[in-house]
Amino acid sequence: MPSAPKWVFDTLNLFVSQIPEVQVSQTEYLSTTVKRISLQGDYEKLQFSVGAFFDIRVSDTDARRYTIAEINSEKNSLQLIAHIHGNGCGSDFMNHLEVGDRLVLNKPRTEQKYYDKAAEKIVFFGDETSLALACSFLPVMEEQKKEHLFLFELDAENNAIPELLGLENSIVFPKSTLFSDPDQIKELPIFKNEYWSDAYFVLTGNVNSVQNFRKVIRTQMHAAVKHQGYWLQGKKGL
Repeated sequence: MPSAPKWVFDTLNLFVSQIPEVQVSQTEYLSTTVKRISLQGDYEKLQFSVGAFFDIRVSDTDARRYTIAEINSEKNSLQLIAHIHGNGCGSDFMNHLEVGDRLVLNKPRTEQKYYDKAAEKIVFFGDETSLALACSFLPVMEEQKKEHLFLFELDAENNAIPELLGLENSIVFPKSTLFSDPDQIKELPIFKNEYWSDAYFVLTGNVNSVQNFRKVIRTQMHAAVKHQGYWLQGKKGL
């Protein structure tokens, strides 16, 4: 529900169970366009599967979806990672959050089963909007000793962010025409390496990039693919 009349959101907030006393405890700009936000609260009784998210009300009539990047072992602090692109109410809302601000959150949800525990090798693809999901994958993959590879298409100022987030085994590609062109995607080293031919691919981020990457995988490999486009140029709230 990216947008709805104000009365709909007001009604939902009355009838959906909420997490009390959630407060911004720390903010950090990893770049001018990527912000990490820590939220202090009581999350002890909640379940957080890989890819769990909050639909956060960012205006009277709009909500935006934010994946939970990490939650601490005491379950009293979690982190979100927001892309501050400056082109929408969600970006503006997250950009203006400061320490001490309070949020109204409903319980986390999981609609997509991104993680396949049966997969032995996992390849994750995304952009700035995918960083939180990648972070949620990492500890589970490490605990289960999964071979994994992160592929990101990022703006130049964000090239170092996967390393800052501890996302080892990452390859960063520039945001250019590469993932808009299936012929260029075919030339990526991963399609020349038989080792990853039976991996489980998770494709997220830009809708066009996801669709093109998926198309090439289907013609070049016999790999399982989970895909979810997060945004499309000119499409509000996707």
